[in-house]
Amino acid sequence: MLKRFSFWLWATAIFQLLSAAIHSLSFFIDNPPANDTEKQMTTLLTTYKLDMGAGFRPTMMDLMSSLSLGFLLLCAMGGILNLYLWKRKIPIRVMKGVMAINMIVFGVCFAFMIFNSFLLPVCSTGLIFIGSVAAFATARPS
Repeated sequence: MLKRFSFWLWATAIFQLLSAAIHSLSFFIDNPPANDTEKQMTTLLTTYKLDMGAGFRPTMMDLMSSLSLGFLLLCAMGGILNLYLWKRKIPIRVMKGVMAINMIVFGVCFAFMIFNSFLLPVCSTGLIFIGSVAAFATARPS
C-alpha cells in the first residue's frame, strides 16, 4: 500500500507543479485580437478602470492577472509542500491529513473550474483532485 500512496502523492505533486508551470506561460505569451470585436473587448479589459472604492481602480485585466497568479501560486505551493513533506519522511497519518486538505481545496477549485473556466484548467485541477483522492484512499498508517 505504501508504494501506491507514494505513487499517487508524487503524481499529485507533479500535476500541481505542471499546472503551475503551464499556467505561468499566460504571463509571457501575448494573444493578439483576431478581429475588431476582440480588439474592442481587449481595449476595454486593459483600459477601463472600475471604481472599487478607497482609491482602488483596477482594470478587469488587473483582476484577471491577480486571480491567475493566485491559481499559479496555489498549485506551486501544493506541489512543493507535498514533495517537501514526503522528502522529510513525515508520518503517513500526517500525510493523509495533508492529502485530505489537498482533496478539499482542489475539489472545490475543480468544481468551480468546471463551470467557470476552459478545458486546460479543468483538466489540470481534475488531475490534481483525482491524484489527491487516490493518495488519500491508499494511505494506510502502519
